[in-house]
Amino acid sequence: MDTTTNPTTPTPTEPTDTVTNPASVENPTIPTVVPSTHESSTPKPGISKKVIDELSTEINNMLSFASYNGIIINTEINSLIQNSSVDDLINAHNLLAKNIAPATPKSIAYSKKLYEKEKDKSFLSKLPLVRNLIFLALFFLLTFIISGLSPLVNNDSLDEGVLSNHGTSLLVNLGFLASVSGLGVVFYLLKSVSTSVKQGTLVPEDTIYYIALIILGLISGLMSSEVLSLYTDNPDKINLINKSVLALIGGFSSDGIFTILQGIISKMKSFFTTASNN
Repeated sequence: MDTTTNPTTPTPTEPTDTVTNPASVENPTIPTVVPSTHESSTPKPGISKKVIDELSTEINNMLSFASYNGIIINTEINSLIQNSSVDDLINAHNLLAKNIAPATPKSIAYSKKLYEKEKDKSFLSKLPLVRNLIFLALFFLLTFIISGLSPLVNNDSLDEGVLSNHGTSLLVNLGFLASVSGLGVVFYLLKSVSTSVKQGTLVPEDTIYYIALIILGLISGLMSSEVLSLYTDNPDKINLINKSVLALIGGFSSDGIFTILQGIISKMKSFFTTASNN
């Protein structure tokens, strides 16, 4: 009897291909595992933690400023700060900004930075803007005294003005009038800076603004003393006091004069624009 059975061993076949991605065969450098999405690299919407930290810092600065200066603080802020949610922080920030007005979080942070940076120095060293304005006022005052003592500055030389005067006499007279204009504008700026320091409204941009205003004041004072004096009824009445007063007023009110001139130009521009459209 034949007891031989069919062999269970399978017939040899070709090796099984285990690569599931054809692209990996053509180009082995391409990975076979493809990332699902790239949404993980997309920034999430909403307020960043940096902004929230800035809100908290500004709130603490405003609270410190208000308590130090005896400003009444809204009691609702306490519960808003304790919750520490974004909405509550924003509401607390808005309430405190109203309490400390006209000061702002920016001006408070700037003043705090100045005091901490120059903690062991004098008051003038802590506030470079005030120090520079005082030195500039002393410079204009010294120039006023020196030029006023010169025999070249008198009623006759001032009557001649820039159109008839010339040489050293013109230079000294213009220096005299410029020093009076400078005293006027520095007098205005020192009063303005003193108010800003007292109210805590001083910001870094004031330095650039005050420099521009000083130059504008010098130009305004010279133009006022030379141009406006030409329209007096009697040129013989033009004297040292009249021109000095015009130069002083021009320097002190340089910002106002600029606003008036800008208003006049705007009205003229509007008039011609309307006329051309019609």
